[in-house]
Amino acid sequence: MALLIALSALGVLPFNMFVPSMPSIARELETDFATINMAVAGYAVATAFTHLIAGALSDRFGRRPVLLAALVIFVIGSIGCSFAGNIYIFLGFRLLQGSAVAGFAMSLAVIRDTAGERMVSQIGYVSSAYAIAPMVGPTVGGLLASWLGWRANFAAFAILGACAIALVLRYLPETNRRRSTSMMQPYLGYGQLLISARFWAYACCMAFTIGTLYVFISGAPAVAVQTTQISTTMVGIYLGLVPAGFMIGSFAAARYGVRLTPLQLIVFGRLLTCAGLLIGGALAALQINHPLAFFGPCVCIGLGNGLTMPAANSRVLSVYAGLSGTALGLASAITTAGAGAIAFFAGLFIEVSNARAYVVAAMLTTSLLSLAAAALIVRLESARSSAP
Repeated sequence: MALLIALSALGVLPFNMFVPSMPSIARELETDFATINMAVAGYAVATAFTHLIAGALSDRFGRRPVLLAALVIFVIGSIGCSFAGNIYIFLGFRLLQGSAVAGFAMSLAVIRDTAGERMVSQIGYVSSAYAIAPMVGPTVGGLLASWLGWRANFAAFAILGACAIALVLRYLPETNRRRSTSMMQPYLGYGQLLISARFWAYACCMAFTIGTLYVFISGAPAVAVQTTQISTTMVGIYLGLVPAGFMIGSFAAARYGVRLTPLQLIVFGRLLTCAGLLIGGALAALQINHPLAFFGPCVCIGLGNGLTMPAANSRVLSVYAGLSGTALGLASAITTAGAGAIAFFAGLFIEVSNARAYVVAAMLTTSLLSLAAAALIVRLESARSSAP
């Protein structure tokens, strides 16, 4: 479990650890900030493709070789970024770094292969690491850049990747004992999944769940600008409340995942998020303008997502026996793309003048849609269990 947790953290750490160095990278590589920002968006796109490819390959060839191959690609990408002399080389190698997310995907697949009834609990611990890494990453990256320059971030990634390879070789056995017999089987599995109502119910629930978080991330800074009395330090603290809530929710899922069913965790998580945002909407309607009137109820986004995502991931892994990696990869790609689209369309209507009302409304809409998807999950699972 310690290794799986570390691999999961490595999968998300490269997303934002280097962000404090972006102005320095732009200056040294002689490009504008909009171009260097593609290093963030490109990484997100690369992770979606990694989920799709790695999940299917792991069903055919096993978790261990796919994970090792992904880590090797990650190390190559990290070394390339650290030595890049122009922006095009940098962005090209940055795309290769997206293979790191296989650490998270394969960790969940290994848990699916081995955990049995403790699957939700163990996924909860792994998800906690997935939440903690983005919280501490920018701080560590900023310190490294201030001491050794921005290239030190990518040298650190290469070292971490090499250490992960050594640990996987030493401590992680192959866990997929039901590998498919041909490469066509997992890819044909995409067809089975795409016509499965159960799969789509889980995927939509996850996409709207993470979409709510993405709307908060993209819209909260505008709300902070609207509330002029917030200092920069306090903005950082308020923005950290939601990831902290996700960490607590994930720990709760890990602790109570054995006692409660995944469906109970999913529904309770969605209800908690909706309740918090309803309170936030009521406070906005009453024109209570203290920063905590907005950021306080948003903690329920993190808490609810922390309960929902480990349980939803565990159920996606169990939709079809023998296609757990394929199902997880497709669901993760749909979640990433769907949540990104939600944040994009919500951003079209959010301005500083209307930020609070529009952000709360957008988050409440997506959270209600995720609750509707959760209700559909309960209905489909009940019909399946009662079928002869």
